[in-house]
Amino acid sequence: MEQLKQQAIIVGVNLLNRPDFSYSMEELGNLAAACEIEVVGELTQKVSRINASHYLGTGKIQELSALIEEKDASVVICNDELSPSQIRNLEAALDRKVIDRTILILDIFADRAQTKEAQLQVEVAQLQYMLPRLVGLRESLGRQGGGSGLKNRGAGETKLELDRRKIEERITALQTELEKLVAQRQTQRKQRRKNEVPVVCLVGYTNAGKSSLMNAMIDSFNPRAVKQVLAKDMLFATLETSVRSIHLPDRKSFLLTDTVGFISQLPHHLVKAFRSTLEEVTEADLLIHVVDSSNPEYEQHIAVTVETLKELGADQIPTIFAYNKSDLTEHEYPQVQGDCVYLSAKHQSGMEELTRLISDRIFLNYMQCEIVIPYDQGRLVAYFNEHAHVQTTSYEESGTRLKMECRVTDFEQYRGDFIQL
Repeated sequence: MEQLKQQAIIVGVNLLNRPDFSYSMEELGNLAAACEIEVVGELTQKVSRINASHYLGTGKIQELSALIEEKDASVVICNDELSPSQIRNLEAALDRKVIDRTILILDIFADRAQTKEAQLQVEVAQLQYMLPRLVGLRESLGRQGGGSGLKNRGAGETKLELDRRKIEERITALQTELEKLVAQRQTQRKQRRKNEVPVVCLVGYTNAGKSSLMNAMIDSFNPRAVKQVLAKDMLFATLETSVRSIHLPDRKSFLLTDTVGFISQLPHHLVKAFRSTLEEVTEADLLIHVVDSSNPEYEQHIAVTVETLKELGADQIPTIFAYNKSDLTEHEYPQVQGDCVYLSAKHQSGMEELTRLISDRIFLNYMQCEIVIPYDQGRLVAYFNEHAHVQTTSYEESGTRLKMECRVTDFEQYRGDFIQL
């Protein structure tokens, strides 16, 4: 039989008239839907401070209880991260399972994580969330035997303490495993820096179309050579960092990185656990801030992304704004306005404009030159044909004449082997 969807009431406390409150409640409904939970009702309360013991006031709890009975809901989902005592007190008052925004996001991450690293990171975040929420129920407080022999006889430890110790040990083991993967990632990054390949990183709110934009870039410049990344119209489709090499027609290339999307009130457990993945952002030469321009709340999405980048220490990196899904708006596209480009990844429109903006920002160490390479240095002709943008080639008595755009470092490295005109 097909499993019936859980039915839930979503609950939010509007603290000091938060301007984005109604949108955050709508987003909570979308997060619930992503967890296969059906939202059957909503209850909100305006307050000047959150109730420390129950999250909601007494009157609202009674109102919520009546709504639960009316809608026959089995779960209550709160829009903030609740303390262990708030969860315990609410569950006792409502006789229903109570979860918060954080656990919803953690569940989505757990469901979507594909790679070993993402799975480890999600488990660490879940355990760190769980640790202070281990509540000692009556059966947990019974003392465990300290051992069968007289030598080991003692009070033992409570089941609660045992659970806590097991979780702490598991977190330590997972973090040790993660450190090995982080070391591999750092080695890869060092190699990229050594090769002087610029890194461009896609950032933005979840479901803004970062993966679709990456696929559109791959299709435009490397259609058969590179594997595409997963792109789906859902929250947090991408949890793994994907890196693809983009080779432009003028022989220049850069690495394009797709990252996990941001969301308002992104749980700090997740930011902490995914820090190694998010380090890709902090080490980029250029950020492409992808915005879903068709979403009425896109300005709020921009603000959340900018704030998250600030938390990561990536707010000083040069940034281009890519207003995606322009085909769903009235705005003309493809169009460039300063550091902004209006485009549609779905229709692969605006890729050339975006690429020109990227090139102007990252390929600063290039120079135009005209040189003659002696015939006995034929390897150099082959090298520049592969690594530089050769505009014209002609053959003279003294050697091969190239007019080209190349890296300053390449020019300096081989300048003793050719004649500069």
